[in-house]
Amino acid sequence: MNYSPEEVGVGKYVSEMTEWLASRGHDLKVVTTSPHYPEWKVRNGYNSRIYSYQSKAGVGIWRCPFFVPCNPSGIKRILYMTSFIFFSFPVMLWQVFWRPNVVWVVEPALICAPTALLVAKLVGAKTWLHVQDFEVDAAFDLGILRGALIYRWVLSAEHLILRSFERVSTISRRMLMLLDKKGVSGNRSLLFLNWANLEAVIENDASSIKLRNDLGISVGTTVALYSGSMGAKQGLLILAGAARLLRSEPSLKFVFCGDGVGRSELMANCVDLPNVMFLDFQPAELLGALLRMADIHLLPQRADVADLLMPSKLTGMLASGRPVVATAEINTELAEVVSMCGIVVSPGDVLAFSQAIADLMAEPSRRYKLGNIGRNYAEVNFSKDNILSKFEQDIIQLASE
Repeated sequence: MNYSPEEVGVGKYVSEMTEWLASRGHDLKVVTTSPHYPEWKVRNGYNSRIYSYQSKAGVGIWRCPFFVPCNPSGIKRILYMTSFIFFSFPVMLWQVFWRPNVVWVVEPALICAPTALLVAKLVGAKTWLHVQDFEVDAAFDLGILRGALIYRWVLSAEHLILRSFERVSTISRRMLMLLDKKGVSGNRSLLFLNWANLEAVIENDASSIKLRNDLGISVGTTVALYSGSMGAKQGLLILAGAARLLRSEPSLKFVFCGDGVGRSELMANCVDLPNVMFLDFQPAELLGALLRMADIHLLPQRADVADLLMPSKLTGMLASGRPVVATAEINTELAEVVSMCGIVVSPGDVLAFSQAIADLMAEPSRRYKLGNIGRNYAEVNFSKDNILSKFEQDIIQLASE
């Protein structure tokens, strides 16, 4: 349901993946919606009421009508997903005449999986499900869905879907362990990490210095940056709490960049704080400059989604060579990674979160050391070409079985 020109989350990675594969000579078709995330509003130049087709970077893109809720919770979120299934169904059936070798679908939204399985069955194609978020578990943990009967029914449906795919991949080792608990193991389960565009975040600070100047951030100011979607999973109000506790620090600036359903509440909690600046999503060509502009990256996360997802924004943070302050339970994979190159505190602990920011602000040499560790980790683990080359080998092997 998410694709370019969306700059964050699933849309970013799916579009980069397909364009990379197209550049290698593969033939791809994408069935998706009009760009709408994380604003939950269809962007200018697109229409959510009509079908459209375009070719971009060698990829054929079908965009289908769908319902866009301005407040995506409960029944509205279900209508949002089912509307896409309804309107995408004829487009998916049309792909039978194209006869793909592999039908690949990403979760969220898992509700797309049955249609993908049907099309694959009709043409004898292989099937691959990629799990970016365990949305079923997260939906109940976050209170989006409720009720014991609904929970048992949805889990049964998830189990049936997972069992039906020939390959199921996910983005972290802890999530891979959860797949095993859900009955997907052996050669059916694979690790398919998110990557960082390492070349876009280079050791050249000229563009980041210019961005700081354009934003009116004076030399010597420490920038604590949150950049990404602003939704229910992030626990964003800890950002406002930290900014309030540290408002007397004259050389500290909080920059919150992004959009989503949680932005308005965050802004309301920061309305009287002069040390806070809000930015809209920056153009893709400025992403490297934005990430390098930071002295400290902020990564809040709610405890109740621990190990159900791995924040996609983390790869860019590490690639920027800047330390990270994250909220995570100590035994989660997020905590294991960030503890090497930043500071981890308990979710919701605004005092500890604020103290971690203050400590890094006071120790530039420590920031430099932790940032370099993060950059080195990203170079070893999050190289785009290495990750996608391995994925290409895996998907070719699947198609040839």
